[in-house]
Amino acid sequence: MRRIAALIVPLALGACVSNPPPAAPVRRVEAPPPPVQPAYSPQGLETIIGRTAAYLEAELGTPDLDIREGAARKLQFAGPACVLDAYLYAPQGRGEPIVTWIDARLPDGRDAERVSCVAALMEAKRR
Repeated sequence: MRRIAALIVPLALGACVSNPPPAAPVRRVEAPPPPVQPAYSPQGLETIIGRTAAYLEAELGTPDLDIREGAARKLQFAGPACVLDAYLYAPQGRGEPIVTWIDARLPDGRDAERVSCVAALMEAKRR
């Protein structure tokens, strides 16, 4: 009988312990996707993409703006037809920075077609 009581007492005490409240449901929040840069074809931009600042200056003239931030560099060329921003980064973080991305806009700020802008700036320099 003592053995039975020894088994019943712990079970009875265990029944008195309240169960913890159910855990709140876990909401999985997915990280937002990385920003997507507008895709553009480098076709027609071979004269700019992958080139150095010295090459750009020889083809487009002295930049109107030259900004350096860490290893990055932005050169801006403005003409009557458009404004071109060329972004230069060192390949794999080493070596001379080259143009990896360009943006073009009209003087009023609206987007401009990149190839036409480069051609217009080169033509303006030849004059």
